[in-house]
Amino acid sequence: MKRIFFALSVVMSILSFVSCSLDDGVNFHFKPLQIIRADLPESFDLHQVYDIKVTFIRPDDCTLFERFNVIRTDTTTREVAVIGAVMEKQTCLNVDQEIEESFKFEVRYTDTYLFRFWTGENENGDPQFLEIEVPVNQGTPSP
Repeated sequence: MKRIFFALSVVMSILSFVSCSLDDGVNFHFKPLQIIRADLPESFDLHQVYDIKVTFIRPDDCTLFERFNVIRTDTTTREVAVIGAVMEKQTCLNVDQEIEESFKFEVRYTDTYLFRFWTGENENGDPQFLEIEVPVNQGTPSP
């Protein structure tokens, strides 16, 4: 046991000396990107997995798609935001490019799902959402 602990200590020490620097000169921050459209089926089947397609705006060439942020706010309510990584450069060219990405969603509940896709903020800074409800098919009960 002491040999394993010693070996792990040595490996960790070596890795700490040869690890990469996190300061590579590229600075970035994350920000939500405006969703303009979401494609969902008219209904879900329980226990199935669906690809949810989302179209959003890439405002400039400094902004790249990073991930989806899907937050469960209630049993069957999901707030969805697209997160972009924005590289901090001297100049960024406006592109206003429509991008489509998708995420997988598994249906686990029988109640209707409410998806709230972040579309931006109003003049007061309040979040605005595109809301889409998707009912769940109950299926035929087993005899």
